[in-house]
Amino acid sequence: MRLFCVLTLLIAAPAWAQEGPSFDCAKAASSAEELVCSDPNLAVADRQLAETYARALAAARSLDAGADQAEATLKTTQRGWIGGRDDCWKADDLKACVGRAYLTRDAELVALWMLDESMTEAAWRCGDNPANKVYVMYFDTLLPGIRVEYGDGIEAMQLSPTTSGSRYDGTFGRFFWEKGGEATFAWTEGEAQSCVLVAG
Repeated sequence: MRLFCVLTLLIAAPAWAQEGPSFDCAKAASSAEELVCSDPNLAVADRQLAETYARALAAARSLDAGADQAEATLKTTQRGWIGGRDDCWKADDLKACVGRAYLTRDAELVALWMLDESMTEAAWRCGDNPANKVYVMYFDTLLPGIRVEYGDGIEAMQLSPTTSGSRYDGTFGRFFWEKGGEATFAWTEGEAQSCVLVAG
C-alpha cells in the first residue's frame, strides 16, 4: 500500500516546484527526458537523484583504497541506469515507468553507499546453519530500500508491491520477503531460503 501511495504522489500530485530538471532540456535526447522536462514532479525527482548521485560520487572519491575504481564503476552504473530509464518508452505507462526508475535508483544509491543513517538493522539466520546469516539495513527513502549483506556480497533492494508482508527486490532475481519474524531470501535466482530473525 505504501508503494502505491509513493508512486501516486510522484506521478499524479500537483507540482512541487517550478524549476526544471538537472539537465538541459534543450538537449533532451529521449522520450523519457522530454517527459521529465514537461512534468514538474518528475523534474523534482530528477534533481533529487542528481543530488543523491553527487553524494555517492563524493563517497566513492573519499575511499582510502580503490577510489578510482569505485568512481568509475559508479559512473558506469549511472550510465546504465540512464539507458534503462530511456527504455521506458517500451512500457505501457511511460510516466509510471520513469517515476519508478527515479525512485528505485535513488533508494539504491542511498543503500549501497549508506548516504543516510539506517532506520534499523537486523540479522537473519537462513536454513539450519547458524553461520548462514544475512544482514539487512533498512533505509527510509521515498521508495523504501534495504542494504543486504550476505557472505562477501552487498545488494541494494527496493520495496515491491505484494499482497502480504514486505518484499524487496534487487538485481538478477535476488529478493528478500519478510513476514513478521520470518523471511524468504534468494541470493541466487531460483534458490530461495527460509530465514528467521535472530537480532534487530
